[in-house]
Amino acid sequence: MQPTDVEDTARYGPPPQYRIESVDNALRLLLLFETQPNIRLTDASNYLGVASSTAHRLLGMLQYRGFVRQNPSTKAYEPGQALSSIAVSIRRQVDIRTLVHPVLERLFQSTGETVHFGKLEGTNTHFIDAIESARAVRVASRQGMTLPANCTATGKAILSRLPLEQLRKLYPAEELPGLTKGSITSMTELERALEVIRKTGYATSQEESEDGVTSAAVAVLSPGGACYGINVSVPAHRMTRQLRAELGAKLQEAAKEIEGLLV
Repeated sequence: MQPTDVEDTARYGPPPQYRIESVDNALRLLLLFETQPNIRLTDASNYLGVASSTAHRLLGMLQYRGFVRQNPSTKAYEPGQALSSIAVSIRRQVDIRTLVHPVLERLFQSTGETVHFGKLEGTNTHFIDAIESARAVRVASRQGMTLPANCTATGKAILSRLPLEQLRKLYPAEELPGLTKGSITSMTELERALEVIRKTGYATSQEESEDGVTSAAVAVLSPGGACYGINVSVPAHRMTRQLRAELGAKLQEAAKEIEGLLV
């Protein structure tokens, strides 16, 4: 039985103003795996109310992208590796946020500034959690945002912990992307900056990702090899050398606590 628009709205939200039928049909096929372990071509055709050839094309595209796989014996379609990978990633991210958030809370309480928790994804920093400062002038939360790692304190902190061979695989070219006039935009400059970070134990950003924003950050490495980072972001006019050093020390303590939780 096909779900009605009313039932879908109750579960997921209101329908879009302009529905793309082919996308909608593909997603509806994936949702069938909530209630059944596999989908036969005739099941898909009947469920969607479309010709077998249309259902076959939809399943073929889902198979191409790894969302379904066809059982060679039964010819039925089963959940593919892409669905499993997405589910595991989401669970892992939710779990680690739940684990780390109390540490962010304590760091926020001791600094009064915006704190972030991010993850290295390729050459980018993806901010997966944050607590925004309540001060009138503050750095806004970047939760959900993805920025070039070489332009953020969090990204540089993580990059400083990578072996040189891995770093150069990530950045095979000399030129790097920049966001502001203060961004590091060459591999030579980045390697020099990472050497300083290794000596001090924490990274800084001096308006390198956004004008008026400064940060301090420390890397957090999980036993499974995932690379994370924790930072405190401060409006540039409030950051001093002494404050930067104090934040570096607090961040190092917080990072050790998080690494202990990840064991």
